[in-house]
Amino acid sequence: MHDLNTIKRKFDVLSPLMDERLTRMWAAAEARELGWGGITAVSKATGISQTTISKGLRQHYQVSTEVVPSQRVRRPGGGRKRIAEQDAELLDDLESLVEPLTRGDPQSPLRWTCKSTRRLAAELKEMGHRVSERTVARLLKEMNYSLQSNRKTKEGASHPDRDAQFEHINTQTKVFQEQSQPVISVDTKKKELVGDFRNSGKEWRPKGEPEHVRVYDFVDKELGKAIPYGVYDVTANSGWVSVGTDHDTAEFAVETVRRWWQQMGSESYPEASKLLIIADGGGSNGARNRLWKTQLQKLADESGLQIAVCHLPPGTSKWNKIEHRMFAYITQNWRGRPLVSHEVIVNLIGHTKTQTGLRIRAELDKELYPTGRKVKNEELAAVQIERESFHGEWNYTILPKTQ
Repeated sequence: MHDLNTIKRKFDVLSPLMDERLTRMWAAAEARELGWGGITAVSKATGISQTTISKGLRQHYQVSTEVVPSQRVRRPGGGRKRIAEQDAELLDDLESLVEPLTRGDPQSPLRWTCKSTRRLAAELKEMGHRVSERTVARLLKEMNYSLQSNRKTKEGASHPDRDAQFEHINTQTKVFQEQSQPVISVDTKKKELVGDFRNSGKEWRPKGEPEHVRVYDFVDKELGKAIPYGVYDVTANSGWVSVGTDHDTAEFAVETVRRWWQQMGSESYPEASKLLIIADGGGSNGARNRLWKTQLQKLADESGLQIAVCHLPPGTSKWNKIEHRMFAYITQNWRGRPLVSHEVIVNLIGHTKTQTGLRIRAELDKELYPTGRKVKNEELAAVQIERESFHGEWNYTILPKTQ
C-alpha cells in the first residue's frame, strides 16, 4: 500500500518551485519509483492527471540538457485551441440537431435530446465537422443540455397538428427576426397573495432568525392579490411586467402589451411595421377570446403596427418561452421572501437579472378591468383580421384601420 500522505507532503513542498515540465517529470519519477500502481497513487495524492504522469514517464529517458524555463513552459495562450474556437459553426449546427422545436417538443428550462452522442457526432461529421463523441458530450453540458427521462406531465389532449404548429411558430419567429421586426411571448404569471405569507424557497439570514409569516394563507382583503402579466422580447432577451391589482382580462393583457411597446418596444424597434405575439391558446389572451381581438385592433390602430398572433396549441401552455426565459427567474429572485406589498413585488421583478443578460422592467397597474364584458357581433366584425390558411383560428394578423 502506497503512502499517499508522504507523496502529498513532498508535492506540497516542491510544487511552488516547479514549472509544468518539472512537475510532470517529478510525478513520473515518483510513480516509477513506486512501481505497480504508482501512477494511480501519485495522481490521487497530488491531483495530477494520470495522462500527464504517463506522458512524463515516456519523456523520462529523453531529458536533455536544455535550460529549463523559470516560469511557464508554454507561451501565454499556447496549447491547442478549443474546437468551438476553431470551428465557428459547430455550436450552431449542434444546436440545430438537438433543438426541441425540430422534433415537436418546445423549449423547456433544461433542454434534452433523444439522440446519442455517437449519433450526434456522426451527423456533425456528415455536416463537415471534425468532432468526437466525447467532445459532443462536453459541448452539450456547456450548452445546458442533459439526458432526461420521460415525465408524466400530459396536460389535456394532444392536438394532431401540435408539432406542425410549433414548427409554424418557429418559422414565423425566424422570418420576423430576419426582418428586424419584434417578436414577443406573453402570458400571465401565477397570481400571488400580497402580504406576510409564506413564499417557497430559502434565502440567507442570520442563524436562528427566520422570517415570520402567517400560518394560514387567507387573502388579505386590503392588500388582495397581485396579477403579473408579462411581455418577453424573444430577440432582445428583455421583458416587461405589469402587476395588476384587479382582474386578469383581455383588456389588461393588451394594455400590458401597449405599455411594453410605448416604453420599450418602440425604442428598440424604431423601424418596426409588424409585431409577432406568441400566446397561449386560452385565458385572457386566448384564441377564442373576442375581447382580445377587439383590444388588439385598438392597439394596431394606435401604433400603426400589423399585429400577427400565433397561439400555442392546446395543452402546451407550459412551453411558452416566457415561462422559462423570464417567469422562472422572477420566481428564483423572490424565493423565500414574503411579498408584503405590491411595491415589493414590482421591485423584486424589476431587479431580476441573469448572466445571459435578461433585464426586466416592471410597473404597477392600478386600473380597473371588470370581468364579464361582452363583445357584440358587429364589434368583432369590425376587426380587420386576416387568417392564415393553416389553422386560421391560431394564426392570424390584425391590420390597422389606417391602412
